[in-house]
Amino acid sequence: MECEHCHERPATLHFTQYAHGKKHVQHLCHTCAHDLGLIEANDHYPIHDLLSDLFKMNSALSNSQRQTSARETKTCPTCQMTYTQFVKHYKFGCKDCYETFSAELEPVLKRVHNGNTTHVGKVPKHQHAHVSKLQQIKMYREQMKTFIEEERFEEAAELRDMIKALEQTEPNVGEAE
Repeated sequence: MECEHCHERPATLHFTQYAHGKKHVQHLCHTCAHDLGLIEANDHYPIHDLLSDLFKMNSALSNSQRQTSARETKTCPTCQMTYTQFVKHYKFGCKDCYETFSAELEPVLKRVHNGNTTHVGKVPKHQHAHVSKLQQIKMYREQMKTFIEEERFEEAAELRDMIKALEQTEPNVGEAE
């Protein structure tokens, strides 16, 4: 989309104004927005800075220097990337980095996604029943673990039986877990 003012540069800023019950949207480049007085010259916030601030907040949240040094020396066993390198470039070296650095990523993802760390989006129609069954089994297992820790063995046994019944219904359709 090009800038509505100069028609030369791509529009990178989108301003929405409401006046007298009507919505007016302007798509402007950074230069034109500055020339029109809508932003200051240095008024920009690249994604790199956003990510940097989020990960700095995560680092600031740790109270112990020992935790910070352990985080800095944590290395992915597959690609040898360190957490410090990740924070510098905001790119993982391989798929195993996600698991290696999951403890450091979870607080950041929770802040970014309003506390949600699991995907709850759409599921293909042909797999909806299978996926919901897997979610139900996972929930029952978590409850069963809690019951066992609380020594509520009868309730845990009931959940165990429910899990077995769910697992026996409908043959394994591309087991996801």
